[in-house]
Amino acid sequence: MTKNNIENKEFEGERPLYAMHGLHLNNVTIHAGESALKECSNIVCENCRFEGKYPLWNTINFKVHNCLFTEGSRAALWYSENLEMTDTIVEAPKMFRDMKNLHLNRVKLTNAQETLWNCQGIRLENVTADNADYIMMHCADIEIDNLVLNGNYSFQYSKNIVIRNSILNTKDAFWETDNCTVYDSEINGEYLAWNSRNLRLVRCHITGTQPLCYCDGLILEDCTFGADADLALEYSSVQGNIKGHIVSIKNPRTGNIAIDSVGEIIIDNNIKAPADCKVIVKNDKKCV
Repeated sequence: MTKNNIENKEFEGERPLYAMHGLHLNNVTIHAGESALKECSNIVCENCRFEGKYPLWNTINFKVHNCLFTEGSRAALWYSENLEMTDTIVEAPKMFRDMKNLHLNRVKLTNAQETLWNCQGIRLENVTADNADYIMMHCADIEIDNLVLNGNYSFQYSKNIVIRNSILNTKDAFWETDNCTVYDSEINGEYLAWNSRNLRLVRCHITGTQPLCYCDGLILEDCTFGADADLALEYSSVQGNIKGHIVSIKNPRTGNIAIDSVGEIIIDNNIKAPADCKVIVKNDKKCV
């Protein structure tokens, strides 16, 4: 894959390695400047430090291992394809925009604000993302395993998502998403998944007020709800089996819900047609 080795070097300024191909960078520092490796291909970066802006734009086929992207390298990876990033710390915001086919494993994103926008073919494994407001907007074809996410408004307008074994601390998550499945995860935050389509939650624990409202095609399989998860499922179409207790369910639009126990089922004049959702309270042996 690589032809030319560059080791123990420092670069700065405008485009010092512009449009080069077949490089292996080891222990290289990219100081302040712009577009250090723009329009490159077949690049390996190991043990490197990135301080300047936009270093890897329009890059094709590249590997990043054991590197550091400082805050100054904001917007470092845009318009690029075929990235493998491992054991790397990213301190810069606004990373990964308009990209295709990216795989992150054992990566820490310490300032993930507005990161991963308009990307296709995303695979995350063992990733932590902090300060991650608006992460992963307008993305598609996403596979995630063991993500710890701290940041609001995540996954908005994204589609074709599978998430496993993750902890998502995020208000307004999954708004307007299409075709999302979450397995064995904890989802904490208010107003979960409003206006989503074909969301499936399997063995998940959900906290936060007013979850899962205005959903179309919602499926809940053996999920549990926290003590603050009230006024759930308003105006949603849902097929669900809920374990344990839920504080309150309000005006589910249609479908079937089986639940162990519920504090209150609110059906009022504002319920939307067809207004035929059946709620079976198993411990009380009642059907509403």
